[in-house]
Amino acid sequence: MTNSLQADPHADTHGDAALWQRAASGNKAAFGELFERHAQAVWNHAFRLTGSWSLAEDLTSMTFLTAWRKLHEVTLVRDSALPWLYAVAGNLARTEFRSAGRFTRLLRRIPAADTVEDHAESVAEKVDGEGRMRLVLAAIAKLPKAERQAAELCLVGEVSIAAAAELLGLEEVSIRSRVSRARARLRRTLGDDLLGESS
Repeated sequence: MTNSLQADPHADTHGDAALWQRAASGNKAAFGELFERHAQAVWNHAFRLTGSWSLAEDLTSMTFLTAWRKLHEVTLVRDSALPWLYAVAGNLARTEFRSAGRFTRLLRRIPAADTVEDHAESVAEKVDGEGRMRLVLAAIAKLPKAERQAAELCLVGEVSIAAAAELLGLEEVSIRSRVSRARARLRRTLGDDLLGESS
C-alpha cells in the first residue's frame, strides 16, 4: 500500500487508504480525520448490533481503539475503512456483550414503550426503535454463523456484497446466497414489516 501511494502522483491523499497510511506512521491528525469521517456510521452500525444508544457509544469507542492498535496490520477493503470497522464492531459486540451474557441482560434492560411518559414523544420513539431492534437482533443471533456474518455486514451494516466478499475472503456469489438465506429466515421469523424497518 505504501509503495503504490508513493509511486502514483495522482493517488487520493484524502482517501481512507492514504489517511490510514499516515496514521500508521504516527500522524494522529490523520487518524482523527478517519474518526470524524466514519464515527457516525460506526455508531449507527453499533446501535443496530446492540439495540442500545449508550452501548453503541461504548462500542464505537472500542472499535476505534482497536483500529488505532491495529493500524499496521490492516489492509483496507476497496480503499474504505468502513467494512473493516463494521466487522470489528460486530466482533466486539459478540465477544464483549453476548458471550459474557451481557447481551441477554441488555435486552432485558431495554424498557418497554409503555414505561415512557406520554409527553416524552422523542423518548418514546427512541424506546420504540430499541424495542424493534431487540426483536431483530434476537432473530439475527439465532442465524447460522455464516448467515449471521452476512446479515450483520450487508443487511444491518449496509456493506456492499463485493466489500463483504473481499473482507471475508469469499466469492460474491457465496455472500449473495448467505444474505438471501438470512433474509428469508428473518422474514419467516419477523415478518416483512419489521424486517423492512431494520435492513
